[in-house]
Amino acid sequence: MSNQKSYRSAFILLTVLFFLWGFITVLVDSLIPRLRELFELTYFQAGLVQFAFFGAYFLLSVPASYILSKIGYKRGIVLGLLTMAVGCLLFYPAASYRIFGVFMLAYFILAAGITVLQVAANPFVAVLGSEDAASSRLNFSQAFNSLGTAVAPAVGALFILSDVIKSKDEIAGLDTVTKEAYLASEAAAVQTPFLGLALFIGLIAFIFLFAKLPQMISETSTGTYTEAFKNKKLMQGVLGIFFYVGAEVAIGSYLVNYFLDMNLVSVIKESAIMKSIAETILNSGLTGKDDKAVVGVFVTFYWSGAMLGRFAGAYLTRVMKPGKVLAIFAAISISLILLSISTVGLISMWSILAVGLFNSIMFPTIFTLAIDGIGHLKPKASGLLCTAIVGGAIIPPAFGYLTDIIAFKNALLIIVVCYTYIVWFGYKHGKSKVAQNITSMAI
Repeated sequence: MSNQKSYRSAFILLTVLFFLWGFITVLVDSLIPRLRELFELTYFQAGLVQFAFFGAYFLLSVPASYILSKIGYKRGIVLGLLTMAVGCLLFYPAASYRIFGVFMLAYFILAAGITVLQVAANPFVAVLGSEDAASSRLNFSQAFNSLGTAVAPAVGALFILSDVIKSKDEIAGLDTVTKEAYLASEAAAVQTPFLGLALFIGLIAFIFLFAKLPQMISETSTGTYTEAFKNKKLMQGVLGIFFYVGAEVAIGSYLVNYFLDMNLVSVIKESAIMKSIAETILNSGLTGKDDKAVVGVFVTFYWSGAMLGRFAGAYLTRVMKPGKVLAIFAAISISLILLSISTVGLISMWSILAVGLFNSIMFPTIFTLAIDGIGHLKPKASGLLCTAIVGGAIIPPAFGYLTDIIAFKNALLIIVVCYTYIVWFGYKHGKSKVAQNITSMAI
């Protein structure tokens, strides 16, 4: 009974971590439109925020595994949390001195902590109880990861995007007292939520120091990365993860700017239902709210769709071949993006938001299809698949660059290309009967 209690407590703590990194990963998106105005960035330059964040996965996934093999998984969790806290604290000087490079450093360190945390936390979920229920526990924890991604846009709209940002010329025209007051309020809008996160993360790290966690047993593997690179299906899966994460993050990162580009603020204010939704989420009227906050609250539906779709997808992948479900979901995503491209107003808005619903099963399905039947290569395969999350660092800046040149509607075609590959991958491996036993992180 005591052992079950300690495992239950550990499982609750680990589930909090899933929520935490999902929340922070998407909260980063809220800062992109703010930084774009603050530093007068192009869409390509704004996309470099995601490059700094997801680039950490590419650089640190394999080193994180090595570090954990030396210090253990429990200490690895604490290390990851403390690294995240340091990243959050760096937002304080970055906002105070308005230095873009310090923001990028803060993003990278924050993502470095999340990378270590994910590599350390996921194996524990699998061993906290019976082996038969491991998949159920992982799915439950990942649902909370999706809950974090769903809540973050509303929090970002409320605390980060709600006030109007002045241009450099407007700031230069202010008198000294007004200028200092404005800069202080601008800094606080970014500093307050991230200082709060740093304190919360520090508390969780302290709790984990005294948490009772099972002893992890390292899996012996004779496989090499050379063998893994020669496995055609695995490498196709790596590319699938790259395109999926890149597409999902690119859409989420630019939704606010996309909606503003379509002049949806007036449409929302003129619609009683849309206005009511925005006011409910913001818990206030729209008068005096910055346009970014008005449209930003609706990004919540993009990420909450992934949470709802996960439950439906978990059922569908039990009664249908996972590869077939993957191909269907990716094809529907393409249709929704094309609908958004070819329409305007609320139809264009809700069609792109609906893509989140069909993103839900993509990461775990691609992952499990890629590692199915590769035996001793699974540990190395997991490392390569996690490294492919770097797609979140490459696709968003590329999408931003195209937006600068050919505008949002046309630039969305690069996202269509990403999902087209996923359709092909799902169709090619549609005969696989692999079960949804997810053993890697949730995005």
